[in-house]
Amino acid sequence: MQQQRYAVIGAGPSGLSAARALQKAGIAFDGYEASRGVGGLWDIENPRSTMYESAHLISSRTTTQFTEFPMDSTADYPGHRTLMRYFRDYADRFALTEHFRFDTRVTGLEQTDDGGWMLRAEGPASAIEARYDGVILANGTLAEPNVPTFRGEFTGELLHTSAYKSAGQLTGKRVLIIGAGNSGCDIAVDAVHHAASVDMSVRRGYYFVPRYLFGRPSDTLNQGRPLPARIKQFVDKRVLRAFTGDPVRFGFPEPDYRLYESHPIVNTLILNHLGQGDLAVRPDVERFDGRTVHFRDGTSGEYDMVLLATGYTLDYPFVSRDALNWRGFSPRLFLNVFPPSFNGLYVMGMIEASGIGWQGRYEQAELIAEYLSALQNRPAQAQEFRRRVASQPWPDLTGGYHYLGLERMSYYVNKDAYRRAVREARESLRAHPRGAADRAGARRAASRPSKRTPA
Repeated sequence: MQQQRYAVIGAGPSGLSAARALQKAGIAFDGYEASRGVGGLWDIENPRSTMYESAHLISSRTTTQFTEFPMDSTADYPGHRTLMRYFRDYADRFALTEHFRFDTRVTGLEQTDDGGWMLRAEGPASAIEARYDGVILANGTLAEPNVPTFRGEFTGELLHTSAYKSAGQLTGKRVLIIGAGNSGCDIAVDAVHHAASVDMSVRRGYYFVPRYLFGRPSDTLNQGRPLPARIKQFVDKRVLRAFTGDPVRFGFPEPDYRLYESHPIVNTLILNHLGQGDLAVRPDVERFDGRTVHFRDGTSGEYDMVLLATGYTLDYPFVSRDALNWRGFSPRLFLNVFPPSFNGLYVMGMIEASGIGWQGRYEQAELIAEYLSALQNRPAQAQEFRRRVASQPWPDLTGGYHYLGLERMSYYVNKDAYRRAVREARESLRAHPRGAADRAGARRAASRPSKRTPA
């Protein structure tokens, strides 16, 4: 049987995860990366990078790194330059770099009559056209800026945070930051040391998590058996209040959702600066009028620069949305990986979750590699896997949390629920088809309440 060959688009953490898993499984592949080398958005010199000089991990090193390749750093929250070195070392250690074509941008994917995919790309010297049995999309989720529209026109400098690189851009300016996500809060902390003034416009409340609790990185606590959602929310909310106080007293609105139902802000320096009067919280924007910004509460302010910390939108520009089963804000995929049609496309990294790290993404890649191995060597297992996906309810990936219906939350998962579901799917692909079906039936029967005959 002729060996199948696959393409991996992207050489950031997700693309490297896919490459490593395919390599370990003995599956042939070619990688494509639009930038000069590995690292994805963590390479601040990558033209598509959204990185800035002060950026650090917001999850700790030990919960983020690849298990088989610990970071050569003692920092709990290393900066982007340390992480770039880490990705280069990882790619070199496992000889992944040689599989990628760099400075090569994929421009199109079209399905062929035989079920494969024709990939077209623009390389440094010429155009490329190649057929693959399948394609893994790992081009990232944080590259295409989400730019909202506003009434009126702002005649000062209007930037999305994707264009922010260093605090020198803010020097001496009256700055308004719209949005208070993790990047917005990082930049606000930069701004208080350089800008003439700093305001933040917010429309909803936030929960703020300190990087350290009880002297340890906060995300390393309770790494054993996870607490049920409601209990964890009850306990952690009170712990946060004890360590950070109530964000409402600093000017933020009261959150209208429970803790962990939107991504928390891992930055309490912002609260310190609010407490010191270094910046102020303003309401949602009503409209622009020259350099004047009018807010929903009837107040206004004069600004030289408006920074949009409004996040990013998913973007797979080289393939049709129908091929990815796009629904609403994002594709609807089994385990955020497989289109239900099993058309030969696989998505890597379309997950956001507190604490899932790169190891969680590598486990995604292992699942893809297991399925591709089954396609080639154990077609009955692959067929049974597809049948279960089509005939059974998909796993609940929320872990009992009711996530906000926001664009950036449309592919959010609970790390424990997600990793458990991925592990079970991978194990099912290794099992005999009938044995896997029998075990699934036994689990369903065990979960049903028993029926007893009255005495």
